Amino acid sequence: MSAASAPDRLDLRAFLPGYLALAVIWGASFLFIKVGVRELHPLYLTLFRVGTGTLTLLVVLAVMRVRLPRDPKLWAHLSVVGAIGVALPFTLFGFGEERVSSVLAGIWNATTPLIALPMAVFAFRTERLTTRGAVGVGIGFAGVLTVLGVWQGVGGSHLTGQLMCFGAAACYGLGIPYTKRFVAGRSESGVALSAAQLLTATVQLAIVTPLLVGAPPAPTDLSLDVIGSVLALGALGTGLAFVINMRNIRLAGASTASTVTYLIPIAATVIGVLALDERLSWYQPVGALIVLAGVAVSQGLLRRRPVTRASEPIRQPARQASY
Repeated sequence: MSAASAPDRLDLRAFLPGYLALAVIWGASFLFIKVGVRELHPLYLTLFRVGTGTLTLLVVLAVMRVRLPRDPKLWAHLSVVGAIGVALPFTLFGFGEERVSSVLAGIWNATTPLIALPMAVFAFRTERLTTRGAVGVGIGFAGVLTVLGVWQGVGGSHLTGQLMCFGAAACYGLGIPYTKRFVAGRSESGVALSAAQLLTATVQLAIVTPLLVGAPPAPTDLSLDVIGSVLALGALGTGLAFVINMRNIRLAGASTASTVTYLIPIAATVIGVLALDERLSWYQPVGALIVLAGVAVSQGLLRRRPVTRASEPIRQPARQASY
């Protein structure tokens, strides 16, 4: 989708509630995944989550009286995005959280921009690699090694779980530039594009999951905690969160709205510690801070802004953001 440049004046009272709510919703998603995989296979957790999110956005479209896209070529691209940007990463996070804490999963999610930049440069050629970007990726990679604690040796299921979470972030990193290249800038509503993307992922999962896992569990075999987690993941984290994000972009612009990425690992850490009594080694939050610093450098958020005279208005070019 295309996002216009930031408005001249930001109404914090209108923007902050949705901004903070989005950070909490997406941060809490890792808690709900952790609870869900206690009784559900990760593939079925993803299928139920995405299916619920699809129904939620279809209801939103019906209320808004907006149609789904009709271009077959666009649906083909959305099928790719549905696979690499929804079905695969959601499932990998599920497998990963069978082995690691929800807090660590939230930290690994923050590496997404570090993967998206090289993919955008070398695979899709939608961006150019600058010195700043290369330095940021290097700092982020150092943060990844810190989170892993490579100096003390790594191995076993814990390493496997972390690599699965990193693989999920890599899928996001691939899906973002793909979306920017083939989907962003379309005239269709952003909500319609997202609903179509989730719909393709639901169909893919509905075909693959029974073949690989077998029949789904009976709802009566699931606890209320797991059922509630699936509904929260689907309706909130996969459905309404997108609508909130669209509103944030309209209020503040894509650049400001995207900074919610920095709050998600913080929210995931607080929620995981308080709700699940999870613990971290000292180097994991330190590594997360290094990763976020690398993201900030690669995106130019730490640059010194040029000083402009008050008599000259600041003109910001339109920017595109894909989610």
